[in-house]
Amino acid sequence: MSAKDNILTQIDTLEGDLRSKSSEKLARLFPFVGDACRLTMVCRKDDYAASIVSRAVEDCDAHLLNLNVTDQVTEDGGMVVDLRVGVNNGESVARSLARYGYEVINIENESGVDAETMRRRIDELMHYIEL
Repeated sequence: MSAKDNILTQIDTLEGDLRSKSSEKLARLFPFVGDACRLTMVCRKDDYAASIVSRAVEDCDAHLLNLNVTDQVTEDGGMVVDLRVGVNNGESVARSLARYGYEVINIENESGVDAETMRRRIDELMHYIEL
């Protein structure tokens, strides 16, 4: 990817009001979503299809919020793709992507909700369902 195509390089070269407007554009492109997680996947360039990635995410009843092809390449020539999906825990999405032949190499929660908090929430929900 050339420097002219890199949005971060473009913003760094701007000054004053233009930089502020560019930051607003970034915030518009990547708004904060509390219940979301980020996944990083690797695939061969020939195997990449946004429609298939989207289908794999939606198979888990999750929304695909962002899909970004990065300029990173693995040692064996695979392309690195960043996803942001609308679920707290991306494990099910990772399994779904694996069924479609994609390899997930990293999962990060944006919300900071850990497994213990999720377990407690489920226990509370089950308590109300049993009433």
